[in-house]
Amino acid sequence: MSPKKNATPLPDALGHAITDKRLLILRSLSQAGSISQAARQAGVSYKAAWQAIDTLSNLSGVALVEKVVGGAGGGGARLTPAGVQLLDAAQKLGTVRKQLLAEMAPANAKNTLPQTSMALALRTSMRNQLIAKVMAVKTLGALAWVKVQLSEDMVWVAKITKESAQLLDLVPGMQIMLLCKATAVRISRLQLEKPGANRAQGKVTRHSRAKATEISLQIAPHISLIGFAEDEQIKTGETVYAYLEDSSLVLALV
Repeated sequence: MSPKKNATPLPDALGHAITDKRLLILRSLSQAGSISQAARQAGVSYKAAWQAIDTLSNLSGVALVEKVVGGAGGGGARLTPAGVQLLDAAQKLGTVRKQLLAEMAPANAKNTLPQTSMALALRTSMRNQLIAKVMAVKTLGALAWVKVQLSEDMVWVAKITKESAQLLDLVPGMQIMLLCKATAVRISRLQLEKPGANRAQGKVTRHSRAKATEISLQIAPHISLIGFAEDEQIKTGETVYAYLEDSSLVLALV
């Protein structure tokens, strides 16, 4: 079903703060009238700029950018009325978000409750949702490997595209969210050598009795992981290992 002609940008396109690099690209485009210029101002590649526009358009359900034909420069691009409306809504949402965080900060200055509260706005089928800190970002060709720290002695690596790393503006020290489907986590009693896979050791806290055994694993204080095991004999309280590919991790900003 195609979007309604009078549809307006959905709130889903405003999931992050006003500093969202995707919105920065739109703002730069509204001023420069050129996607390549907007990409340069945002510090991302032309391909990443288009990825940002496509993502926001998908979330909004309407076109946010249209091509301009002719002119002294041979044409360019500009925001549609929906794109202008989205930027205006983003500005207002950013003001409200800052006010909310300012009100919450004094009572929770010693913990991360304000940022965690914002993460609650994300609803997804991915049952593993963890808070982590970026340690390093390494790019090679079209890919980027992001090293993240979940706890003092647990470090994983996520493999994403270079454009995604640019749009998230990943830098060491920033807090992010790790998302992973439970079906992507394999649990075993054995310590296995799996190149490109992250590993975690933990204690089984719950398990199902189904043939494809679903297991909840405590991998660190206050951190649990849900996955599946082929071994139906794994019991509650047993120490086992979880494995998940670097490409199965999804990164999101909190």
